[in-house]
Amino acid sequence: MSQQALRPYAEVIGDPIIQSKSPAIHGYWLRQLGIAAEYRAAHVTADGLADYITARRGDALWRGCNVTMPHKQAIIPLLDRLDDVASRIGAVNTVVRASDGTLTGYNPDAAGFQAQLSGKRALVLGNGGAARAIVVALDDAGLAITLAGRNPAKAQALLDELAPSPAHQPGDLAQFAARGDPAFDLVVNASPLGMVGNPPLAFDLSHVAAGGIVDDIVTTPLDTPLLRAARGAGFSTIDGLAMLIGQAAVAFCHFFGQQPLRTDGDAELRQILTAKG
Repeated sequence: MSQQALRPYAEVIGDPIIQSKSPAIHGYWLRQLGIAAEYRAAHVTADGLADYITARRGDALWRGCNVTMPHKQAIIPLLDRLDDVASRIGAVNTVVRASDGTLTGYNPDAAGFQAQLSGKRALVLGNGGAARAIVVALDDAGLAITLAGRNPAKAQALLDELAPSPAHQPGDLAQFAARGDPAFDLVVNASPLGMVGNPPLAFDLSHVAAGGIVDDIVTTPLDTPLLRAARGAGFSTIDGLAMLIGQAAVAFCHFFGQQPLRTDGDAELRQILTAKG
C-alpha cells in the first residue's frame, strides 16, 4: 500500500458536490503547512448518507467532513453529539471523528460570517441551514432581523426557534423583488438563488439604506448578479468566499490540529479559487 493511501484525510460531502471549493481551500493550507494529509470531495446522496457515516465512523484515517446541501440537518441524528453552537443553530456543517469513532457535529458558519455587523437592521434572504447560522450571528450582534422566505410562516417559526424577539420579523421573499423603502443596513442572500443551476434572485436594491452592505454567500458564481448590481449602485459588497474561508479555517483546525496560514486577506487563496472558477 502506498504512503499516500495511508494518509489521514477529511472531505466535503453533498449532493451535488462538484461545485465545492472546499478541496481547493483545505488543499492549499495543507500544502502551505507541509501536512501529510488529504482533503477530498465525496458525492453523497440523501439515501446514502447513513451508509456513508457508518463507513467513515470505522475508518481511523478519516478525520471528519464538511457538510453542504442538502445534509446539514439530516446528518444530526447520525451523530453522537453536537457542540453548543451547532445545537442552537440546529444545523451541522462540520463533523469531527474522535479516536474512539464517536462523531461530534459543529457549525462554524456563524464564526465564519465575516460581514461587518454594523448598523441596526438586517435583511436575510432564505430559510436554510446557512440562514440559521447567520440569524444567530446577527442576533448575537444586536441587529434587528427581517428573515424573508417564500413562506413567511416558516420564517417566523425559524425566528421563534433561534432568536425570539419582538425586534425580529418574517418577510415574504417576493415583496423584496419590488421597490420599497431603504430600511436595511445589511442585506444577506443566504439562499441558493443566483447559484449556478438555481433560479436567479429577484431583489430590488431600493431596500438597502444609504451606506449599506450587500452580502451574497453564493460562491458559484462568486461575483453574482446581486453583487454586481449592488456595486454599480454604490453599495459595499461582501462575496461568498468571506464566509466560506472563515468557516473552513475553523474546520481545518478540527481536522488537522493546526491553524491555517491566513495573510493579506487570503489574497493568494482567493486568486487560486477565482482561477478555478
